Amino acid sequence: MLAWLIELGLWPAVLPLGSSIILIISSVFTAALTAAFGLGGGVVMLALLVNFIPVAMVIPVHGVVQVASNCTRALLLRREIVWQIVCFYFLGALLGALVAGQFVVVLPEAVLLLVLAVFILFLVWGPKIKQFQQGRLTHTIAGVLITFSTMFLGATGPLAMALLPRKKMLARQVSATHASLMIIQHGLKIILFGWLGFNFSQWALFLTGMILSGILGNFLGRMILNKLAARYFQSTITIILTVLAIKMLVDGLLQII
Repeated sequence: MLAWLIELGLWPAVLPLGSSIILIISSVFTAALTAAFGLGGGVVMLALLVNFIPVAMVIPVHGVVQVASNCTRALLLRREIVWQIVCFYFLGALLGALVAGQFVVVLPEAVLLLVLAVFILFLVWGPKIKQFQQGRLTHTIAGVLITFSTMFLGATGPLAMALLPRKKMLARQVSATHASLMIIQHGLKIILFGWLGFNFSQWALFLTGMILSGILGNFLGRMILNKLAARYFQSTITIILTVLAIKMLVDGLLQII
């Protein structure tokens, strides 16, 4: 069956069935993580993808999953979106995507592995990102820098969250606006990688499974995860991310050596 789908161009030859099942099931839990705690699911999914598919394909695949997840959140909270932030961020994001397109295809796999590993370790163990100073220029510049970064790093949700004036916004406004910013940067990422030749049609069935399981995770997230002790849960996630990032770091260094 899988060989037939590969022959028809509906399934990537680099993705075994067992790996796809693990990732689709994991998508439920990573979506639930984001639904319950606001952040984190994208980083965990990024780290998992690197261990199952070629690193050069991780960022575009991750982008599709994240767009679908954030579209659900943005649609449910569409009346709470702060459009002034979104509009100026979008202007900067366009420029960031155009600039990134000149570099993204020339980085070797070992470099991408090392960049992703260091980025994940920084998010887990580095200092917490302080909130940006607010203003139209700040939102535009942030759109350039964060969107440029996401073309290489994938899970830059924490950077976008730091952009928002959370103390001046309602919780629903923060969630809705953050989801909108994620749609912009991941959406531009999909367009860019498609233009650069990434064949999304080969991944369509797998991505459909990831998206559907992610929707399920969004609905189950608060109901399941809120019953767990947050400190134990966060400690487990920290350990998992650290182990995965170290593995990526070692793999990248071995390729260089």
